[in-house]
Amino acid sequence: MSVSDLPTLNVLLNLTSAVLLVIGYIQIKKGNKGIHKKIMLTALSTSIAFLCSYLVYHFQVGSVKYPHFDWTRTVYFMILIPHIILSAAMCPFIIYIVWHAQRGNFVKHKRIAKFVWPVWMFVSISGIIIYLMLYKLR
Repeated sequence: MSVSDLPTLNVLLNLTSAVLLVIGYIQIKKGNKGIHKKIMLTALSTSIAFLCSYLVYHFQVGSVKYPHFDWTRTVYFMILIPHIILSAAMCPFIIYIVWHAQRGNFVKHKRIAKFVWPVWMFVSISGIIIYLMLYKLR
């Protein structure tokens, strides 16, 4: 695998995280706490793998400029800017909810997860859209 393959790996990790987040959400709504825990820890692991791969890629390649100068450029930045802000902001909150869940403090876990889960989903899905716009839109 070369550095040029990492954006594709990154989008696959983002997609996997999004799918796992949905499955984890469904499982907790069904009351399957054990399955929910395993799925959510796997989603966390794929998100961590994404972050590592993303950092390696950008340390090697640097910033990647959006190549189009049409109406899609505005759309791209309207998605990219909140994606960046929210992805950075949510990291401590994910640690917080995992920490409380691991300690069995499900009241605090549930209270903050109501806000963290949709943001995590947004970051995963917007990451996929950014990849498609940056690397696949011709």
